[in-house]
Amino acid sequence: MEDYGTLAGGEPYTREGLHSAVGMPIHVHGRLWGMIAVGSASPDLPLDAERRMADFTELIAIAVANAHSRAELLASRARIIAASDAARRRVERDLHDGAQQRLVGLALRLRMATDSTTVSGEPIRREFDALVTEVVEIIEDLREISRGIHPAILSNAGVGAAVRTLARRSTVRVQTDIHLERRLPTAIEVCAYYVVSEALTNTAKHARASLAHVKIEIDGRRLRITVSDDGIGGADPDRGSGLVGINDRVQALGGTLSVSSHLGSGTRVSCELPTDTIDAMGTVY
Repeated sequence: MEDYGTLAGGEPYTREGLHSAVGMPIHVHGRLWGMIAVGSASPDLPLDAERRMADFTELIAIAVANAHSRAELLASRARIIAASDAARRRVERDLHDGAQQRLVGLALRLRMATDSTTVSGEPIRREFDALVTEVVEIIEDLREISRGIHPAILSNAGVGAAVRTLARRSTVRVQTDIHLERRLPTAIEVCAYYVVSEALTNTAKHARASLAHVKIEIDGRRLRITVSDDGIGGADPDRGSGLVGINDRVQALGGTLSVSSHLGSGTRVSCELPTDTIDAMGTVY
């Protein structure tokens, strides 16, 4: 618009001192996303105003498209994590409904065998041999089913209690400093648990440390996790698959993971996770 004064109904613009303007639509992935306009009190716009505005809107469109792509990627990763956790819960139900029922039946058979006093020793021996065989089979079933299931205490009591249990079981002495006033979304708690678990496992295996320290706290809308030790340092997070897998899980939830490990100065694993997340249906918690 070169002159709002020549436009019918242009009086509101002229009263505001607006004489001319250039507007450009912004298209993202072939769809109209918005527009941008520049107004001027001068009667003469630069001759290349339209071209410069067009170039600028192309940059905006690229930036918006990149932001959309990142948001969609994060959402899809969150859905993958949520689907994985749902699959884990199904496995837990299978474990409860399958192996547990076999164990109940086995207990009844053991009780019957123990109470039996009317048969000779050989039948009882065969019965116990069969029971031992079944126990071994059940153990193998449990090993197959339980791979990847996180501890029940994590689901029941939260990440704070689960991490304290990790600390008690660690072969390296662990001090915990945990400040959590509320439960967090399941995906966040599971991720935080595995960050600490992997860090403490690496400390026990490689650090030659005498003491490790775990700190977990909520800072605004971020969960901060730090695991440090007084070991030999020199850890390379790119050499092992453990931290690489944990980093993928952290990034899928919109978090960050970093490792600082200088020779002779111990190792420090730092992680930040959002305290809200997106479930498989796109709901934000």
